Amino acid sequence: MTQPHAIETLAQLEALFGHAGEASIKKEVPYLHPSYQALIAASPFAVFATCNPGGLDASPRGDPPGFVAVQDEKTLLMPERRGNNRIDSLRNIVADPRVALLFLIPGVGETLRVNGRAGITVAPDLLERFAVDGKEPQCVVVIRVELVFFQCARAIQRSRLWAPLPVDAERSVPTPGAILAALTAGEFDGATYDRELPARQERTLY
Repeated sequence: MTQPHAIETLAQLEALFGHAGEASIKKEVPYLHPSYQALIAASPFAVFATCNPGGLDASPRGDPPGFVAVQDEKTLLMPERRGNNRIDSLRNIVADPRVALLFLIPGVGETLRVNGRAGITVAPDLLERFAVDGKEPQCVVVIRVELVFFQCARAIQRSRLWAPLPVDAERSVPTPGAILAALTAGEFDGATYDRELPARQERTLY
């Protein structure tokens, strides 16, 4: 049964929001304009979205600013560092190459959105290019750019994402160990996990 207040057609949706502003259209291009390349070079963090016939995934990616390299105006290179070996994003790319990236820059309100199609390579020269302290990434994701535009700052401004935390702020969310313990009804030793986590993360960062 149709809900009385549901928006179910494009016509209803467009009537609700009206026309997109001129700037919203002008900022969209099918290549990496030098201005957009500058944003990518300044970004130390991105959300990487992938899909497959059975579902979706959005995963964090981070490294020093410029960790996603601009190969040319239609190509990005992103190293895949060691992690938990779930490889959800990579599995999705094998099934469906469509991907999206959302780049964030600390202190900057605007974000950058990139849509394209990706492949995975273990080319020795690329692995060596992205090595850190002699440790190469597991592989490199090659993204063929199809659409690029910046997102306005309103979401960052509303969320106050870059606002400094009070110096006496206490953690208000459960720790990773506490979450694992809760999900396994106490079978997982959460306290030990939390105690060992900082050293393990430092040891396995690359």
